[in-house]
Amino acid sequence: MPEPVTGTVTSPLVDPAQFRSLMATHPAGVAIVTTTASDGVPWGLTCSSVCSVALQPPTLLVCLRAASPTLAALLAVSTFAVNLLRDHAERAAQLFASGAPDRFEKVAWAPDPASGMPHLVDDAHTTADCRVSNAMPVGDHVVVFGTVLRIRAHAVAPVSPLLYGMRRYWSLAGTPPSEPSGPDPDARR
Repeated sequence: MPEPVTGTVTSPLVDPAQFRSLMATHPAGVAIVTTTASDGVPWGLTCSSVCSVALQPPTLLVCLRAASPTLAALLAVSTFAVNLLRDHAERAAQLFASGAPDRFEKVAWAPDPASGMPHLVDDAHTTADCRVSNAMPVGDHVVVFGTVLRIRAHAVAPVSPLLYGMRRYWSLAGTPPSEPSGPDPDARR
């Protein structure tokens, strides 16, 4: 039956379990999003919903659970860091996904001298410090857009990123890179 005002037909939504299964087949890089609350307490969580948005200004987005205390702290101070994890950082990814209150006591981290944001110096190959430019609630999550203020590489040699997909962590280590084939998929955005 068409919606009376717009004339659009509303279809039933897909089952959440079916949607989760769909997204499990799409591997993504793993990051830990961190921030420091106004009282100096560090907060962080594991996130695989990270995406580049624009080059000018350099902007990325992260999708965080609306009820997350990390999200509340991040929005209160309007700054955060995205720690892109190395392939050996599965333990840190699991720890920050667990919500354990002592997670920062179990990893090596340091506040960035310029931003004060927590950088996971052993587990992240690169960290981007961001300023919140927008936040948009979507269902049970909030999409947070961040303008990238600085990028710090923590690795001196090329590294393989930690990935999550097919309901497991894995990496590209040992997989030879393929030759570029065709145009850059991000070039036309």
